[in-house]
Formats: sequence, structure tokens, C-alpha cells
Amino acid sequence: MTKRQEFKLIEKHDGFEVREYLPCVLAEVKVSAEYSSATSSAFGRLFKYISQGNKNSEKIAMTAPVIAAQKNEKSDKNEWFVSFVMPSGSTYGKMPDPNDPQVVLREIPAQSCVALPFRGKAGQELSDKKIKELRALAAQADISLSEETRICRFDPPFKPGFMQYNEIVIPLLDK
Repeated sequence: MTKRQEFKLIEKHDGFEVREYLPCVLAEVKVSAEYSSATSSAFGRLFKYISQGNKNSEKIAMTAPVIAAQKNEKSDKNEWFVSFVMPSGSTYGKMPDPNDPQVVLREIPAQSCVALPFRGKAGQELSDKKIKELRALAAQADISLSEETRICRFDPPFKPGFMQYNEIVIPLLDK
């Protein structure tokens, strides 16, 4: 089974959770494309990076989710940051340098986020609906959110859509 990004459950609300994500390293590609093609456009570059091996010539394990993020609601709707989360315990300094200049490594500190799980093919329409739902639920719970939104996909694209597990993850606003 593919390892998942680690987090601690902080609170359970009706329909969503507040989580503390542990520090991690992302391998990320910025893509200017519609959401429907952004992930597939970046996936090959990211997969090639984890397949190239680390400094000990070991391949980097695949983890879940594959993240498609928009940094803020005001940015270009066709600007996506597609990421693979590196295995737990990875640090920026111990990761191999990407051979592809479009693959960028980024270290993320521990971060509190809200998360809303859902089933189905995480296309633009369903994802937008779930993003609005999560933002409304968080507002009702008086939780302030950042503008960044992450669509997290946990299953391969060939798995039947109705069986696919996904999450919308939004960082809390720093106070």
C-alpha cells in the first residue's frame, strides 16, 4: 500500500477535520493549463524525478496524495502547482537534485489545515463544489482559512471514478 502524508487529527467537525500536517518535502512542478490536464502534464516529470534515485542510488518511494494546488483565489485559474509528497522523514538537504529544471523541491513546515474527504473522480466541477462546501463549513465553525487550496488525489486515474478517494485540503490562516 502506498504510504500517505502524515498528519495528526486535531478536531473532527460535521463533514470535515482539522489536522496538523507534519513537516515534509514536496517535489513540485508549476503548470499553466486547465485543471483537467495540469496533473497529467506534471505527473511524468515528477515520476521521473522519484525514479531517478536518491544520493544512494535508491529510488524514492511513491507516496499519496498527488496534490494539485492553487496558491490563492485571485491567481490565474490555469496556474497549478502539482506535487508529490516525499516519504516521511525526508529533508531538503538529503534529497537528490532534480535533473529537470521544472521540478522544484520545497520544504513545508508543520501546518494546520482543514480537510474534506470525498469519493468520485476529482474533476474540476466536483472539486469546485467540494472546495465551496469546505470553505462554508469552516466559516460556520469560525475557522479562518488561507487562500491556498489543494486537491489531493489518492488513487491512480485508471481506478473507476466512483471508487476514487480524494480530499480538499486548505491551510488555516496564520494569525
